[in-house]
Order: sequence, then structure tokens, then C-alpha cells
Amino acid sequence: MKKTLSLYKTIAVFSCLLLTVVGCEKDFSTIESDIEGIKDFTTDGKVFPSVMYDKKLEPVQTNELTSNLLGIYSDAIFGKTTASIVSQVVPVTFNLNFGEDPKIESVYLTVPYYSTINGTDDSGNNTYVLDSVFGANENIKLSIYQNNYFLRDFDPGTELVESQKFYSNANETINFNNYEGALLYGPEDFLPDNGPTIVRELNEETGEIEEVSRSAPSLYVELENPDDFWDNLFFFNSENPGSQTELSNANNFKNYFRGLYFKVEESEDSDGNLTMLNFSQAFIMVNYSSVTGTEIDDNGNSVDVREKAALRLIFSGNRLNTIENSDAVKTIINNATSNTNLENGDTNVYLKGGEGSYAVIDLFSGNSIDDNGNSVPTLDFFKSKKGKWLINEANLTLYVNQTEINDPNQEPDRVILYDLKNNTPIVDYYLDPTVSTTNPLNSRVNYSEKLKRDGNNKGLKYKFRLTEHVNNILLRDSTNLKLGVFVTSNINLTQNASILNVPSEKAPTGSVLSPRGTVLHGSNPNVPDTKKVKFEIFYTEPNNN
Repeated sequence: MKKTLSLYKTIAVFSCLLLTVVGCEKDFSTIESDIEGIKDFTTDGKVFPSVMYDKKLEPVQTNELTSNLLGIYSDAIFGKTTASIVSQVVPVTFNLNFGEDPKIESVYLTVPYYSTINGTDDSGNNTYVLDSVFGANENIKLSIYQNNYFLRDFDPGTELVESQKFYSNANETINFNNYEGALLYGPEDFLPDNGPTIVRELNEETGEIEEVSRSAPSLYVELENPDDFWDNLFFFNSENPGSQTELSNANNFKNYFRGLYFKVEESEDSDGNLTMLNFSQAFIMVNYSSVTGTEIDDNGNSVDVREKAALRLIFSGNRLNTIENSDAVKTIINNATSNTNLENGDTNVYLKGGEGSYAVIDLFSGNSIDDNGNSVPTLDFFKSKKGKWLINEANLTLYVNQTEINDPNQEPDRVILYDLKNNTPIVDYYLDPTVSTTNPLNSRVNYSEKLKRDGNNKGLKYKFRLTEHVNNILLRDSTNLKLGVFVTSNINLTQNASILNVPSEKAPTGSVLSPRGTVLHGSNPNVPDTKKVKFEIFYTEPNNN
């Protein structure tokens, strides 16, 4: 049986290799017969002109994100950006039965950070390093309020056909400060900690506080119960607690209890910190007790026997980030993007994640000299090479303006090249085999290399490979569309985030979740040739001499 399976595997592998060869032969033949059968080839490369300038990114959609940012990021180039969070929560189950005379014992919130295990301590417990922590390692002021603003599911402007979109400027349009309910935590100084989350409880038999669980690092805090807030939230029907319609299903509950507002403010003399939180694994544990009977105490009195139970709430439903740029950030972005040179490109091109800015690139711009010495549109010259050139590789190199970089540690390691017409990465992104979901920093590095740095750790350049994108233009008459370059916190996150009042434009969600920024040399004639954006194609052609 094992030999038979091995034979099947061998046949399957051979078939795949055969299909690959056939596919490659088919792709090669599309270059046309002009170069087939010719043994004498030369290889060469040519730099084609391109234009690059920056463009402002208007408020971006921040609900339906896979993660959320919390904190303050102080960018050495731009200034401060503050990210707060508003989220709905729902019980994991409904039709609740809280028993007789229920009372809240404690309420704890757990929101995991992104972290990886990097070893063990002397006791054999896991130790961790935090991922996705940005900026200074300094305190912010964190408060958690009951949110009284209803986050509706559908947009009434579309006759409730489309989902409601919430944007990064929500604290300007809604101002959640006006909808603060009970203060459940803080304000307290907050700084992410890479220590494990340890849950301890009182052992009523020994009277000792004991560890009951240990897990990965998280924002783990006890929520207050001001004026019996949690008791009143769940136990307001004294005759049959839990039977209320407000607690019967998710829709009713989200309208009844409208969630939490994680409010971030600056701590005094602090540059703050910004952390990405994993709300898909977040929860609130509501610990309560109820009467299950009576017993006689040592004094001969009848006392209630209370049994402990718990209700788990999860962060399901609408959740959004508010992203508030300081006046300094707004001024720099506005100044940079309001003076763009659409014909020749900019001297400096500013990239900033979130509600920031991105680069627009127009390949094959202007005119080039053809084989007869005539000046012709560059794209026409390139398309004239159909059937004459075999494209080996096409690269786009973007150089960092190091004089504008004050802190190399804040430079984004990854950027993404995006088709601005179809709101999707270019085809080379999907053909890159170096995909890693567990290590996105090193994912798809053939298509988009990580930032190359010099000996002082300052960024030098970003490089894209767009060979198939260029082949599609040459061989398949694809349109030469404008491309965008966005900063990204995770190159795997390419879902579309809408742009406020610009329905045709989208941004990759990895850019929405990146606070970082940088400055590139553009394509303007003022830029030295060694620093100017470089679009180069390497090709093979027959030697007809």
C-alpha cells in the first residue's frame, strides 16, 4: 500500500513539473516568433522615465479592521498622532439565568497584545517579546468609559443596503467625548508590558492568593463597578434576572449597552507609546455570585450560600479607531500635498500611514528616443518592443531622503505598491512565493524588499519587482495605470479601506494600521540622478548584426 501511495506521489509531482514546463513554454512563446530559433542574443537594461509625487490621504475607514491601534505615536518627521478605540461587546450566550439574588464580584478586561515566545524563565514559564509596538516607550493616560453612542450596522444613506462606515476622523464628526457614560477604568498611566498575564484568585480554604492561569501578555485590568454599574446592567429585573428582552439577543444588547470607549490622552512630559491590540481574542469576564441555598453558621444563624459563576463578553460587532493628528502633522501633510508637481513629480515625497499621505507613480512618462533617433512617447517606444524583447526583470527603486530622517528606528521597514485604479496590489504581489502569515515583516520580500539600511541604520532605499506587471503592459496590452506607494504595518493586509468622500479610492488596511512615515526623493529634475526614483527594465533581444 505504501509503495502504491509513493508511486501516486511521484506521478503527481512529475505531472506538476510537466505542467510548469508547458506553462513556461507557453509564456515564452507569447514573445512571438521573431526571436524564436535565434541563438545570438544580447541582454541589456534601460532606465525609463517615471513621475512620482505625493497625495493626501483623506480620513480612512477604521471599522472592520483586523486589529486596532491604541496610544500616542510621536513621529520625528511629522508630529504626534493619537489613536483611541470604540467597540461594541456582546455576551457569548443569551437567555441568561443568573439565579437568585445575583451580585457582581469582579469584572476583568483582557485585550491581548501581539507577542511571540522568546524563551523560558528559571521556572520554565514562557517569556515573551511584544510585536507591533511603535514609538517611544513612555506612558500614556488611558481611561475606559461606557460608550453611549450607538454604532449602527447599516448606512441609512444607502437605504440600509450597505454597511455603515466609520472613519478615522470620528472624534471630529461624532466626538465620543460627548457620549461618555460611567468611568470604568482610569485615568491611569499605561505602558505595555511584555510580562505574562497572570490571573490570581483567593483560595477560600487556605486564605491565600493563588495563581490560577497564565497566558500571553495583554492589557489586563479590573473594571470598576461605580454605583453598582454592572449589577444594574444585568440584574435589573429582580424577579427573574436575565429574562429581559435587552439580554435576549445580540442586536438588542448592542443597543442597550453600546460598548466601551478606550480614551487616550497625553501624560505629562511624555512622548507616549502606540500598541496594536488583538481584539479578536479580547474579552470581559463578569464574575458574579447567586444564592443556591442556606446554611447555619457557627452562631446558629441561617445564612445564604452563594455560588460563583461568570459571564463572558466578547468584542463582536462594530469596532473603530479614531486617529487624531496633531496640528503639526496636518500642516506638514497639507503643505507637502498641496504643492505637487504633476508633470515632473515632487522633489520630496512624504509617506505617512493612517490618515496621512502616499505616493503616486506614473510609469513610462514623457518621451524617449526610439531606434531611429526620434522623440516618441515613452509608452509607445516600449510597446514597439513587443516580439523583440524578452523581459527578464523590471525594478522600481525608491530612495530615502536621509537628510529628512531624524530617527532611523521610526522608519517603516515595508511599503506596498498598489494599483490605484483597481484598488489592489499589482500582479507580482500575488506571484511572490515568500508568503509568511506568522512573520509578515519578512513576507513577500521578492516583490517588495525590506528597507535597505546603511551602516548607521538609516534607510537607503525600497525596491519593488514588477516584472509581470510590465509584461502585462507589453504582451497583453494592459493599461499603464497609476500606481500608489503606501506605508504598511503588515504587507499581508491588503483589504480595502474606504476614503471619506472619495468613493473611487481605497487604501490597503495595512496602511491604515501603520503610524509610521518617511520622506522619499521624488522624480523632479532638482533631484540628483543617483537619488531619483529609478524604473529599470532588463531584457533580452536578438542580435541582428
